[in-house]
Formats: sequence, C-alpha cells, structure tokens
Amino acid sequence: MIRPRTLRPSFLQLALGGALLGVTAFAYADQPPTTQTTSPDILLGPLFNDVQSAKLFPDQKTFADAVPKSDPLMILADYRMQHAQSSFDLRHFVEMNFTLPAEGEKYVPPAGQSLREHIDDLWPVLTRTTDKASNKWDSLLPLPKPYVVPGGRFREVYYWDSYFTMLGLAESGHWDKISDMVDNFAYEIDTFGHIPNGNRSYYLSRSQPPFFSLMVELLATHDKDALKKYRPQMEKEYAYWMEGVDGLQPGQANKRVVKLDDGTILNRYWDDRDTPRPESWLDDVNTAKNNPNRPATEIYRDLRSAAASGWDFSSRWMDDPQKLGTIRTTSIVPVDLNALMFKMEKLLARASQEDGDSAGASKYEALAASRQKAIESHLWNEKEGWYADYDLKSKKVRNQLTAAALFPLYVKAAAQDRADKVAAATSSRLLKPGGITTTTVNSGQQWDAPNGWAPLQWVATEGLQNYGQDKVAMDVTWRFLKNVQHTYDREKKLVEKYDVSSTGTGGGGGEYPLQDGFGWSNGVTLKMLDLVCPKEKPCDSVPENQPAANDDAAPAKSAAQ
Repeated sequence: MIRPRTLRPSFLQLALGGALLGVTAFAYADQPPTTQTTSPDILLGPLFNDVQSAKLFPDQKTFADAVPKSDPLMILADYRMQHAQSSFDLRHFVEMNFTLPAEGEKYVPPAGQSLREHIDDLWPVLTRTTDKASNKWDSLLPLPKPYVVPGGRFREVYYWDSYFTMLGLAESGHWDKISDMVDNFAYEIDTFGHIPNGNRSYYLSRSQPPFFSLMVELLATHDKDALKKYRPQMEKEYAYWMEGVDGLQPGQANKRVVKLDDGTILNRYWDDRDTPRPESWLDDVNTAKNNPNRPATEIYRDLRSAAASGWDFSSRWMDDPQKLGTIRTTSIVPVDLNALMFKMEKLLARASQEDGDSAGASKYEALAASRQKAIESHLWNEKEGWYADYDLKSKKVRNQLTAAALFPLYVKAAAQDRADKVAAATSSRLLKPGGITTTTVNSGQQWDAPNGWAPLQWVATEGLQNYGQDKVAMDVTWRFLKNVQHTYDREKKLVEKYDVSSTGTGGGGGEYPLQDGFGWSNGVTLKMLDLVCPKEKPCDSVPENQPAANDDAAPAKSAAQ
C-alpha cells in the first residue's frame, strides 16, 4: 500500500493575509498550523462511521462538514462511554456536540431577469470569504482571499469547476475575483504541494484535472505579468503530477505518473488514500461490500481516483457499466488529463521564456513535444477514429467514445485529420438535441448519457473551433444554450448538469440530487452567449434563431480577449 503523503499544514492567522499577499505572493509556507488538516473520518473514528452508517442525514456530506464544538478526542471519549446505554440517542448526541452546516438560502431572482442579468447577480451570492476556520477542528480549509463556490451542497471552492466559473467572471468583468482565486490556488500549492479537490481536509489526498496553468493564462489576458508571477506555483504543480518519474522502469507507475513498456511517460488520476470517501462514506462501504472478490482498499482508491478525475462516476472507469464495483480508474490513462498536462508544459515553456529562462523554455517545449507524440501514438483509436483512454491492463487504447476525446483539440495537440474525425464522431455519436452527451452509455451514473456538463460543452466548442469545425461547434453551443434557457425560463435557475437527450431538463443520476447555482454552467453560458450574438449587439438571452456558423458572431467580448 502506498502511504498518504505527509502534509505539512501551514495556515497562519490570516488577519495579516490580505496585506501580505499584496506584497509578496505566498510567503506562508513555514508558519504554525491553526487549522485541522486531518480528515474527519480519522479524527472521529468509530463515531464518524456510526453516524454515517445510521444515515442521520440525507446527504453524507452533511456530517463530513459538521464542526465539532470541542476537542474531537473529548467528544469521542464521551461517545465511547455513552453509546452502549439503552437511552442513548445518536442524533441528539451529534446535535449537542457538532455545529451542522446551515441550509443555504434559496436564491430567487427578481421577476423578468434575463439569463445574463441572473448570472451577473449570482456572482456575489456564490462568493465566500473564509480566511479563518470557525474553529481549529473545522474540515473547511481557510483561504486568504474570497472565492466563488459552485452552489448547492458545494459550500467550498472546487478546483476544476473554478476555471469554467472564471471564464464567466471574465465575461462579467470581475477580474478582481479571478485574481483572488488564482492567489488562493497558488497559496494551496505553496501550502500543500498541490491544489486539493476542494478546500476541505477530506479532499487533501487528491487533486483534480489540472487547470491552474489555464487560469493563469486567462489572468494573463488582463495582467500581462501573470505567467511570470505564478511560474513557481505552476512548476510546483507540475512536480506534484510528475512525482517519482525519474525512478520508474518501463511498465511501472508511481502515484500519478506511469511509464509504459516502450518508455512513454503519461499521467493518471490517483488519490493517496484507500479508504471510503468521508463525504460519500456509506455509498463507498456498500460498493465494497457488494464486491467481496476485490480488496476493499482497491475499490476505495479507484472510487477516490475517479473523484479526482472530476468524472465521478462514469462507465469510462468501469469494466461493467452497470456495476460500480468494477471501477478501476487507476489502471486507465486518461486522454483529457494528458491533454491538460501537454497544455501545462506549453504554458510552462511560455512562462519560462517570459521570465528570461530560455533553457527552461526549451526543457518544457521538449516535454510538451514528447507528450504530444505520446497522445498521438497511445491515446488515439485508429480503428474507431477518435481519441480515447489507454488501458494499462490490456496494454491498448480503449474503444469507448467519450467527450474527453475533444481535449486534444481543446489544447491544440491534435493533428488536423484526426481532429476532423473527432468532429465527425462528435456530430454523429455525442451530439443530442440539448448539447453533447458525456458518453454514449446510459448507466445511471451522472457522468454518462443522457447527461451533458457545461465544462465539456465548452471544451468541445473551443476544441472544434480550433480546427475550423465551426458548424459542429455552433451546433454544440446552440443546443446547449437552448437547454439552459428553457430550464431557466421554467425554473428560474441554472443547474449543475443537464439532460441533453431533450431540451430544458436538468440532469439526473449519481449520488446526490441535482444542484442549483451553478458556477460552471454560469461561466459557460456567458461565453456561449457571446458566440451566438454579434459583438456589437451582445445578447442577454438566447435569441430565437440559430445563427449560421460563419456569421460574424464568434469573437468574445473584448474584456476576455
């Protein structure tokens, strides 16, 4: 078993944080901790397990986010003394000893608001400031600057969500919020060595699709020195993903990096822990129980690693799409992750160049060139004509078509002829009345058909545009926007995911009910509104008629250029 990394918590009292951050980016690294970085399942042991097993709350995340009112060791000692008594009431005990997360107020927009007005008004509603924990046992990890959360049950900032949220913030002119969030992520890299899945102690053992360098690239359109400024953190994040690469023999893997038999270096998703996820504890325990032929720790790690991928859960990671227990994320090399690593290498080359380090620039350019070659040789399915994941067990590319196939187009790593084939497969297999579906498989999991997710619509749109596939790109944009507009007209909200098999329905499946808010849907909607309306006549709602792909409608608003 690979042991979890030892984390060096380093939160200081952040009263000075704002002032300090203005002077020098992130000088926090060796300060004494004032917050808890131990996950609540470790902190509370049997009490945590018993509360989650008893299903006291409809959402397992509720207790993971609950804040102990006193020292957890004392609470645990009380529990051990009391819980065997016949009169013991577990719910009462929890309510006496923990502060439960407050129900978020439902935001109701003013009557008659357009889609754009609604989203613009949502940004302050979704903004949080948590520069210090409520007490030192809170699972929430404080961040020095304000940040935008997705909404609903997601009361903290999430890594890859934030990039697509930032695209919307740029469209709304909130560069201050983008700068704050980049600072926060840089702070997390300096503090923990990586950006956790979200700012909770139970998310520290994994990251998510690495979009930090793209966030810095976005900020650089407004602050020309951004790439140079955040180069140290970009390099640290790169080192996190590549940890252990130098010691690998062909056919070996270490955490997030793998070396194929022919010496090719690629990356995979990995979580340092192999226990049930605290926020979905009972689900994971039951998944392991229902699959006694596999070691529970192996199932737990694969479930956690799928959460690191952002695609939790999908047939993409399973041998049997109908059986979650066949999940094996860690033996699959994902095409989207490696496309993002290619982009990180390209941006590190650019940051090095801007910083006057031509040797560094050459190094990262060479790494990007090797990565591109690896994507083309190992993550392309010649028979099917699309990019796909590589299977470490069968040692060949997988057959499944997913929306991840569009990532090499999104980062401009694809050859033109292959991009054309992906466009054709997208149009014939993934494109539905309400946008592109995540996969072609209907498994009941939320990252499968018939669901479509905003980030993947944007990756598809931009990726297709990069290769002159404007018609398919406009089809994706138009269908998804109509879906968002119809849902908004009916329910006065944007949601986390959409059912793309029709138009105007929120998505389903997965471990929890559909969430409102919703950060990344807001961001992508604003970007897409600017694709369907001419720059001189921006629209606040989706127009009645679809523009032709070649209409003068494509440039985004100048603020985001």
